[in-house]
Amino acid sequence: MSKISTLKPGDSVESFYLVKRAQDGVTQQGKPYMTLILADKTGELDSKLWTVTPEQITELKEADLVKVRGEIINYRGKNQMKILEIRTSTPEDNVLVKDFLKEAPIDGEDLFEKIFDYALKITNANLQRITRGLLNKYRKEFSTFPAAMSNHHDFVSGLAYHVYTMLRVGESLCDIYETLDRNLLYAGIILHDIGKVKELSGAVNTTYTVEGNLIGHIVIATEEITKIAEELNIEGEDVMLLKHLILAHHGKLEYGSPKTPMIPEAEILHMIDNIDARVLMMNKHIQNAEKGAFTQRVFPLEGRMLYRSQGEE
Repeated sequence: MSKISTLKPGDSVESFYLVKRAQDGVTQQGKPYMTLILADKTGELDSKLWTVTPEQITELKEADLVKVRGEIINYRGKNQMKILEIRTSTPEDNVLVKDFLKEAPIDGEDLFEKIFDYALKITNANLQRITRGLLNKYRKEFSTFPAAMSNHHDFVSGLAYHVYTMLRVGESLCDIYETLDRNLLYAGIILHDIGKVKELSGAVNTTYTVEGNLIGHIVIATEEITKIAEELNIEGEDVMLLKHLILAHHGKLEYGSPKTPMIPEAEILHMIDNIDARVLMMNKHIQNAEKGAFTQRVFPLEGRMLYRSQGEE
């Protein structure tokens, strides 16, 4: 199979891919065509099916595995495939969706166990019970869901990988800044994105759910904490401060936070979240650039171009 990350303009391709997005359109001349975003474990590829039949428009759907033959061109500085032939896979092809999904570098179940170990380090009984309760409630989703549709940690088990990396950073900062409430910070890190198990549809062809669009993961997570605290008969300042961390973790009102950080742990949670997301985004785009060259402008990083050094592996 031709890995998407290795494709270059001029390459001929005949391979299986996963359809991440499928959209039909009409050219200026009034002819129908389809745009397909094809994917494998190494990346995604914008692809055009210029000669499309009505049957193909109906049959080609997101989450399909397809075999394509095509040619790679350079379109506005990015790879694009001109599809010459395409068909959906059959059982005889012996290909599975999971083989085309990018995954976290650590298995999702292993990530869950590592995160649960951090939950057990929380010595505040109220915060530990709330954290363990929500982890157990959403174990399957928490272990497999991405952290976003795109931009950062947009892969299988991306949510758990994001949380685990943040916990490691948070642990180091608590060792340095001893005034930080380790219990509160650990609970906030573990639960800050728990709402994404309802905001997002899952690991395959991730989209926003109706609840995700109408309410969003910050409010969903706050509601989940409120519900489980009531179920466990827990009330008081511990619950209120934990909810503040969730409500403030985007840092600014214009970034979607209903509140701005008002305690050190909320500020640190926001900063750790931002660091982890930005490093992931930078690495993702830099790896797709040639050595000694710049990336395209990255919208979530203020439209900056990023440079890949000559010596980078």
